[in-house]
Amino acid sequence: MVILGIETSCDETSVSLLKDGAILASEVYTQAVHAAYGGVVPELASRAHLGKVEALAQSLFAKSSVTCSAVDCIAVTDSPGLAGALLVGIGFALGLHSQYGMPVTGINHLEGHLCSLFLEHPDLSYPFLALIASGGHTAIYRADDFGRYACLGETVDDAAGEAFDKIGKLLGFPYPAGRAIEQAAAFAPEDRDISFPVARLGGSSLNFSFSGLKTAVKYFCREKGDGWVALNKAGICRAFQKAIVEALARNLVIAAEQSGISRIGVAGGVACNGELRRVLKARFGDNVYFPSPALCTDNAAMIGRAGYERYKRNMLRFPSMNPSSGL
Repeated sequence: MVILGIETSCDETSVSLLKDGAILASEVYTQAVHAAYGGVVPELASRAHLGKVEALAQSLFAKSSVTCSAVDCIAVTDSPGLAGALLVGIGFALGLHSQYGMPVTGINHLEGHLCSLFLEHPDLSYPFLALIASGGHTAIYRADDFGRYACLGETVDDAAGEAFDKIGKLLGFPYPAGRAIEQAAAFAPEDRDISFPVARLGGSSLNFSFSGLKTAVKYFCREKGDGWVALNKAGICRAFQKAIVEALARNLVIAAEQSGISRIGVAGGVACNGELRRVLKARFGDNVYFPSPALCTDNAAMIGRAGYERYKRNMLRFPSMNPSSGL
């Protein structure tokens, strides 16, 4: 079974081919144009997708020696994401569907992130808890089976990755800033004079809030002044990263205790963070699963894997764009 995956929900243009759920070939183009603006510009993202998706598909088929007529099903991200960006991918998928007649299924981007775990971890079994943390999403889901998910907690304001990018911009790092903050933090000794709050929303809530953390860092830097911040940037990065990681880890621990589920999957761009991986490995041991970094960020291989799961279960659905859909 050959699945063509297409992902254009934000600022990565990606296509992939999977055979029986395993990656045959994958192409990802990250749009560097947004770095000048400190964040994703939707119109520029849509134009970049238009200019790249067909060329990437041609390269994909050439590298894999698979013909388009050999594809059994197309899986395309149709929710959530930037409306114009989603339209590009859906339009390309429907064009191939019309020309070659293979079935096409819409895929929820968050379900794609969840399915990225199975590309490298066939031993992961249901039920498990999934933390999806990225620039646009931060939530904990209970996954009882494919297609059966319950949201246990989510951010009430900024996503974790969004907080990384906003603080990165404040500190003068280029967009996206997650890796730069992690690298700076690695060189900083622990400084008890630099610490930031971890929001607690009360009761048994598993929701997250990162806007207060962002504000705390902003006013801390304003109070200290530009010169002091420049000399102590690494320490600020370490304290900020520690607050993000502690919030994510704490809610996962509580979710595991409340649900009685010990298997944990972590996906999305923030799952690349080495400190988060270290802390969760220390708390959950071999029961926590991460995709490799290349599969944490947006990619079509995870969309293809979700399409594979839908195809073999007879759960295909025609693409229907919904930019603000949840999982």
